Amino acid sequence: MAPARYDQPSFLISEAAARAGMHAQTLRTYDRLGLVVPQRATGRGRRYSERDVDKLREIQRLSQDEGVNLAGIARIFELVEENEQLRDRLEHLLGMSGHRPRVFTASPSGDIVATKPGARLRRTTTAGALVVWRPTRD
Repeated sequence: MAPARYDQPSFLISEAAARAGMHAQTLRTYDRLGLVVPQRATGRGRRYSERDVDKLREIQRLSQDEGVNLAGIARIFELVEENEQLRDRLEHLLGMSGHRPRVFTASPSGDIVATKPGARLRRTTTAGALVVWRPTRD
């Protein structure tokens, strides 16, 4: 028998609540608030993964030990998720498989693009153009 994956939804709400040291109603509340949203079984029953249980424990630690309210915890989780997405994007940009240094620059449209070391992007605008502005008198 293969071991359960960390993200595999395998616990009923009662077992997840017991593992996290919480009441099942607390898990339902967190589900409604979007803090921990379990997957649903065919009969619409909640199924929690080991990741979900760890997240429940973290919510409990933040609220009880650190005094963070649920809105603050939700914001922390949003920032953690955003940070993970940015790290993934950075790894993609760095081309981790190549292990060669990369140089990045901003294109005229503001996009970040990889360039060769010492290379510059060609500008699409006229560089060094002088624009004279004179106020009109009405």
